[in-house]
Amino acid sequence: MMQNERIKLVFEESFLQKGDESCLNRADIIKVFDGRTSLAPVLAMLCNEVVGYEILSTGPDLLVQFTANSNIPGQGFKASYQFQIEDDPNTDGDINKKSSTAEAISGLGPAVSAATSSCHQVFNSDKSKTGKLTSPLYPAPYPQKTQCHYDFLARGRERVRLVFEDFSLQRITENIIDCESMDSLDVFLYVDGRLEKMASFCGNDIPKPIMSNGPKLSIEFRGLYSSRHSRGFKISYSFVEDYGIATGRQLLEFPCAFVFNSSEKGRGIVTSPNHPGLYPRDTECNYFFYGNENERVHLHFTYFDVEGVVPCEAVSASDYVQFYSQMIQSQSHRHCGQLKELQVTSEKNFLRITFKSNDRLDSTGFKANYIFLRDSEMHSITMPNSIDKGTKCSTSKFLVLIYLCKIIWNIR
Repeated sequence: MMQNERIKLVFEESFLQKGDESCLNRADIIKVFDGRTSLAPVLAMLCNEVVGYEILSTGPDLLVQFTANSNIPGQGFKASYQFQIEDDPNTDGDINKKSSTAEAISGLGPAVSAATSSCHQVFNSDKSKTGKLTSPLYPAPYPQKTQCHYDFLARGRERVRLVFEDFSLQRITENIIDCESMDSLDVFLYVDGRLEKMASFCGNDIPKPIMSNGPKLSIEFRGLYSSRHSRGFKISYSFVEDYGIATGRQLLEFPCAFVFNSSEKGRGIVTSPNHPGLYPRDTECNYFFYGNENERVHLHFTYFDVEGVVPCEAVSASDYVQFYSQMIQSQSHRHCGQLKELQVTSEKNFLRITFKSNDRLDSTGFKANYIFLRDSEMHSITMPNSIDKGTKCSTSKFLVLIYLCKIIWNIR
């Protein structure tokens, strides 16, 4: 293979095990490495039922490692591969096909000539990792009968992240029931190998930040009406490898995993991917907390909104968060939905948090404060996974007192 080639690998079908368990708990697993050896960064871990899962390498090599250790046989997997030449715009058929059909949106004429140069674009992470995207003529009103199509193409571990800085589209009615009949911006993801609309935005409310579920994301802007008050939109885009998680130390051994070590930082914040924006679909992220000997970690969730219905199982298509006292552990209570109060304390000096989303619906995830405490600081506290009303207040006050003492001690 030539050095200027990349690899596009698509798992057309992968049937290893049923269910939606974390891949860390599975005996049968597919790992894809971004290089020739298992020391390269891990791009994907597949363990359940997957259709149309796409991977794009950053260089000329990929390693696929298939391990089957379960006692139950599975169907296995089928994947297709394609060698792509760098900087060749014709190598990605999906992007080209979608762009060529963008001009045929029902009821719209072609994109106005004044905006043609900036109206249909492909943003490739090889060219730039960050940038701005604006509607035609922004901040002046966009022309009537404007239609635009934008494609984003990432590589390797990257995801596409969109942050809306300004959003003002023409409204024809005060009450927005749906965006189909008015100026709108639609976001599309690739789900099971097919382009699927994730969300439609219209009106003047600034949308929450969005993250792709893989290397591709597309936007369609339809400006039917416009007016002198319609500024359009301004979006900041970036290709990120950290999933929008700003704390912890990211590991290369997993697609999305972060370590929080007491010896490096005794307290801090942990969030779901892309928080406070919508977390990405089809994503598993793991958080590993390591305390010193005779320490435990305590987490207080100040925000928790994970799409799902208790008991958060696959049958209800629920996303979920789980807590484990061991690195490999299958039995654990799942959490989902909107929770006003959730506090968790590790049994010993290790805690693993697993966040897992499926390919349906979206929400904004979680945010939690964490603190490592010595056993002597916690001897009078009994912490179940979810504190009841009778113990919540006194426990919180006790932890705040310890927290403040630690801050004062560090200042001294």
